[in-house]
Parts: sequence; structure tokens; C-alpha cells
Amino acid sequence: MNVQLNNPIFEKLGMTYPIIQGGMAWAGTGHLAGSVSEAGGLGIIGIGYWHADQVRTEIRRAREVTDRPFGVNVMLMSRHIREVFDVIIEEGIKVVATGAGDPSPFLEELHEHGIIVMPVVPSVALAKMMEKKGVDAVVAEGAESGGHIGSLSTMALVPQVVDAVNIPVIAAGGIGDGRGTAAAVMLGASGVQMGTRFLASEESEIHENFKNAVVKARDIDTVVTGELLGNRARVLKTKMSKQYIKNERLEVTKPKPDADAMEKLENGTLKNAVIDGDKNTGAFMAGEIAGLIKEVEPVSQILEQTWSQASELLTQSWGTH
Repeated sequence: MNVQLNNPIFEKLGMTYPIIQGGMAWAGTGHLAGSVSEAGGLGIIGIGYWHADQVRTEIRRAREVTDRPFGVNVMLMSRHIREVFDVIIEEGIKVVATGAGDPSPFLEELHEHGIIVMPVVPSVALAKMMEKKGVDAVVAEGAESGGHIGSLSTMALVPQVVDAVNIPVIAAGGIGDGRGTAAAVMLGASGVQMGTRFLASEESEIHENFKNAVVKARDIDTVVTGELLGNRARVLKTKMSKQYIKNERLEVTKPKPDADAMEKLENGTLKNAVIDGDKNTGAFMAGEIAGLIKEVEPVSQILEQTWSQASELLTQSWGTH
């Protein structure tokens, strides 16, 4: 018997499982997000720096798969942010996850349209600030996560955020099965977000090279770029990521680091990985939990097995039935 968590947001959305699919740019397509929501989780379309028309296309692709609520992950530093929010409102999206910025300038407008807003936070201070500004929940994401990351680990970050705010806290970073999910709940989270685990799903549309790289990854097969020049991101070890770090180290020896050169190397690299599977120029963003993933499975199976295992462990711990 599955445990029921007290999360009014998830209840409002009619979710079967308290599991969110992370909004991974390019990888979090409408098809994947729609499939996760249809299976009882909450799918999130990862739009990165897309134009509004691309966002609308993926929203409608998700609707071909499900009539259940799903969300859109918005990069607030995008130059297309206004037109993107216009599309989100027009299309009746129920959830917006945000990153790389402060969503408060748009919060009143989004709430007027009944949209739940959940920013990703890497620290207690930012979580408290977001609560004060009126967001509905926060995703506390540890440095184990794939993609752009903070510095605190999930184990340290989640309970501190839980103690600091009174809104739902979703745990993210290094969670890929029921054991990690149960651990997050024991830390006080009222749900979890998994990104890397859904890369290795049948419904994931990433290139087979990327999917195979996730499945074959070992525990030590990720590396963090941007440690020296900023904009830290966790990716799988590839020729591209090794070259990036090498160039970064060369840049910091100069009086004025050439950030433009680093941006040029990074520009388009995620698309190269997701769409083309290019190991020479692609940034294969994935979390440390990739070492735990051994096979590609349907999202329905991933969700059911994850929460079933978590429920069993939580029931044993709490001594309830």
C-alpha cells in the first residue's frame, strides 16, 4: 500500500505519485512531460532559451499524450521571457517551475491565472526569500543534480530548507529510486524531483548516444564545469567537458578571463548532446545518480516502482500500515 504525503499542491493537481520530472532544457520535451503526467507524476517541459513558438509546440505535443496537468520550466534570464509567459498563460498551463532568476515580477500575474509557481533554490536564504515573495513551493536542489547547480548537497540542503519555510519543499538532486525518495521524505520533503532518471526512459527523446551514456555511467562519471569562471554545471565526462575544463583553467591564469570564449564553447552544446548525440561538442548534462541507472524503462514503471519502494521503506520506518 502506497503512503500518502500531505502535499496540497500535488492533491490539487490530481497526482498519483509525489514525483516531479525535472524540467531539463531540450531533453524535457512535451512528449516526455506529457507521458510522466499521464502516468501519475508531474511532467515538466524544459524550454531553456526557446522562443515562444517552440514553447507552444511542445505544450501542444504534451496535450497529445495527456489531459492531466503538466508544467513548464522557465529560465528567467531568457531574452524571450515575456513572450514565453504569454504563451504559458494562453495555453492554460497549471505549473511553472523557475530557475536562473527571481520570479516575483511575474508572480501576481501568474497567480491571477491560477498558475502554481515553484522556483528551484540552492540555498536556505533563497528559499526564505521566495517564500516571502509568495511562491507556492520550492524545489531544494542539491549539487548532485545534473545541469546548473549550487554548492550544497541534497542531504544537507533539504532539511535546512524544510526547517526554514512553511511552504511545500520538493527535494531534488541525487534521487533515482525509492530509497532516495524515502530518504528525502524522512528529511521533511513533501515530494521529489527526478531528472536524470527520466533521461533513461522509453519516452525520453534524447539521442541514443546520450541515453546509452547515462545507462553506462559509473558513480564517478560526472564532472562539474564552470568551477573557476562561474555558471557551474554537472555533466557526464566527455571529450567536450574535459576540453571545457582545460580551457577554463587556462583562462583563469590571464589578467582578464575571456568569458566570451567560454560561452562560445558552451553555446549550443546541450542541443548537440540531446539532438545529435555528439560526444565531441555536446554537453551531456546528468546527475551523479546516473551511476545507479542500469536500464531504460517506461515512465509508468519508473514512477510506480520508485513510489512503491519508497512507501514500503517509509511504512517500515514509521511502523504504520
